[in-house]
Amino acid sequence: MTMKFGISTFVTDEGIRPDVLGAALEERGFDSLFLAEHSHIPVGRETPYPGGGDLPRVYYRTLDPFVALTAAATATSELLLGTGIALLIQRDLIHTAKEVASLDLISDGRALFGVGVGWNREEMRNHGTDPKTRGALMDEQLAALKEIWTKDEAEFHGEHIDLDPIFSWPKPVQKPHVPIYIGGESEAALNRLAKYGDGWLLRGYTKYQEAQRVRGWLADQGREDVQFAVFGGPTTPKVVDGFREAGVERYTFLLDTLPESETLKALDELAEVAAAHR
Repeated sequence: MTMKFGISTFVTDEGIRPDVLGAALEERGFDSLFLAEHSHIPVGRETPYPGGGDLPRVYYRTLDPFVALTAAATATSELLLGTGIALLIQRDLIHTAKEVASLDLISDGRALFGVGVGWNREEMRNHGTDPKTRGALMDEQLAALKEIWTKDEAEFHGEHIDLDPIFSWPKPVQKPHVPIYIGGESEAALNRLAKYGDGWLLRGYTKYQEAQRVRGWLADQGREDVQFAVFGGPTTPKVVDGFREAGVERYTFLLDTLPESETLKALDELAEVAAAHR
């Protein structure tokens, strides 16, 4: 099957500008850009970094993903613009609904909404989110977002989200709404994917055999329509080909956050890798 290639990265104040990055990706034939999000990093963080060791510098300096993706949108015409991932449980629901829909409108229907519950418990608490109930909160947020995006008078009543009828425009260009990509590989994330997701955003260290298993499991749930996208996959040919054989539609390479000249050189190299697998 044909697999499309994109880039996943952290856009910061110390690296290439997002508009320049977007244009460079489109010029080199990449089809998508997925940006990571962290609103801040608490000084007193106790939650260990999942990758092990010290927390990389880029986590402290990320730009707001919707501002950065909008800048990339203005410099491109075809590049898909995704969050990878937006930390929805740390965000105001109504503002987020408007930001996603606004990006979709400005980009003429090129937004992808990747979401996840995150890992930094201190960061969550600073936003007033209880880590113990973050999964249940996110499920209700996703259900409520769909109401806001698809109804002129949207309301939602749950345990964590309670909205009397509201007006909220713009509505997304894409119908019925911007595709929602669920991040994470846990049982809870996969159940959320089957119930609320249009796509699965799996991390690059996930075994491609697991992608095959999840594809079959989703089919058993009646969800053969779910798209798969790999976030931050390695350039190893065996891995890339394994994900293609597993039915992954989109594969993104992790791009280091670097100054413009170094980024463009790295993109040239990644474009050659992508071309070899097309």
